[in-house]
Amino acid sequence: MKEKTKKVLIHTCCAICSAHPIKLLQELGYEPIAYFFNPNIYPQSEYSKRLEAQEKLCKSLNCELIVENYENDFYNELMTGYENHKEGSERCERCFEFRLLKSIQKADELGIQNFTTSISISPHKNFEVLKSVGQKFSKYFNVNFLDFDFKKQDGFLKTIRMAKELNLYRQNYCGCEVSMQRILKPID
Repeated sequence: MKEKTKKVLIHTCCAICSAHPIKLLQELGYEPIAYFFNPNIYPQSEYSKRLEAQEKLCKSLNCELIVENYENDFYNELMTGYENHKEGSERCERCFEFRLLKSIQKADELGIQNFTTSISISPHKNFEVLKSVGQKFSKYFNVNFLDFDFKKQDGFLKTIRMAKELNLYRQNYCGCEVSMQRILKPID
């Protein structure tokens, strides 16, 4: 008799970042369920492009996808006062907290014992901060945070290759309005 596959809810920030993590989790014997909760993405047209790519990826990898409502106005209220904080600052940590809290709540609601996030694949995101946030929330829910640093062992390179093979939309900024404005500013 085959042992049941362990389910894991994986918060997916975008298809590019979640391609390798989903595939790796499958290879490790997990049944990943992608959770697309990204109220930080701005504007809504960008959100739609990223969601469409996530749907395409999940279909290709035979991975269930759960999509939450787009709550950008609520997200912006939460981020009030952090608009001028640079990438990697308290602004990003606050964003991680909001999205990972919602993710662990969803995992708990669905009775899924494990959760993780694809954000850790980005070389621009601090894994230790993500790990700390995930572990903090695990203490309050009956859900384990799987602290995968997906960028290790060429994870970022692997995810980029997969995205190219699947012809997935690739964005050029993290997602929030502040990160978008930074790419639009002329270099001095």
